[in-house]
Amino acid sequence: MAKGVRQHRIRTFVVYGGLISWVLVSCFPFVWMILASLMTRGETLRRVLLPANIQWGNYVRAWQDAGFGLYFQNSMIIALLQVTGTLVFSLLAAYSLARIEFRGRGVIFACILATLMIPDSVTMVPNFLTISWLHRNTPMTWLNNWPALTIPFMGNAFSIFLLRQFLRGLPGELWEAARIDGATHFRFLFQIVLPLCRAPLLTVGMFTFIGAWNALAWPLLVTNRPDWRPISVGLQKFVTEAGAEIHLQMAGAVIATAPVLLAYFLIQREFTEGISMSGLKG
Repeated sequence: MAKGVRQHRIRTFVVYGGLISWVLVSCFPFVWMILASLMTRGETLRRVLLPANIQWGNYVRAWQDAGFGLYFQNSMIIALLQVTGTLVFSLLAAYSLARIEFRGRGVIFACILATLMIPDSVTMVPNFLTISWLHRNTPMTWLNNWPALTIPFMGNAFSIFLLRQFLRGLPGELWEAARIDGATHFRFLFQIVLPLCRAPLLTVGMFTFIGAWNALAWPLLVTNRPDWRPISVGLQKFVTEAGAEIHLQMAGAVIATAPVLLAYFLIQREFTEGISMSGLKG
């Protein structure tokens, strides 16, 4: 008995020790970002771990010097538009693939899944050529405007897949009862299915928000003025010919990270539930 207890304690110590070590390694870059944002430039160049005197003014300088007010506003508008469009189109596509019987449904879903294997760098050029053509041949201004930054990403294969997995798990009796009451697919979707999809919808919204908020290469490609450039572009303002102002760059990174962390903490429970209910947990 004593030997079994000893082995159990050793296993527990090893498991918890490994988990704690992994947490420390994972959190160190984030902790260093916060500490570096409170240092002087000299301290960041010397790579010290703690600031001698806390420099709260770095946040004010980062906000003012890089014009973060405009970039922050642009990122918020772009992210909210992209989240709204993705939720609407992904839910409609996922419902049709999960609950409506039609010829070729499996082939269409397989093609959607196949697009997950294509790197974003490969689709960037075709997307840009499409946007350029629309900019020249339609009344809408696409380049240097919000349509180019949001519309190409509203049809998201992963979001469709995640929502479809959830919708396939809903009891078929719900649809049968709705049909008896004379409900159409749209009425069934918005009155019965939508309230049940809160967790996976919040999960899709969170993933989409993070992707839109962190975008850098595509905004640089379709904009050449700061009017609609996001906050990730604003972080590049601290890299000059004289070198990077790391303390201000880290202060800007903290400002840019704060909305994502706040959104995650607000929907943490639903986010975790949405992942598990959609069959994607490990």
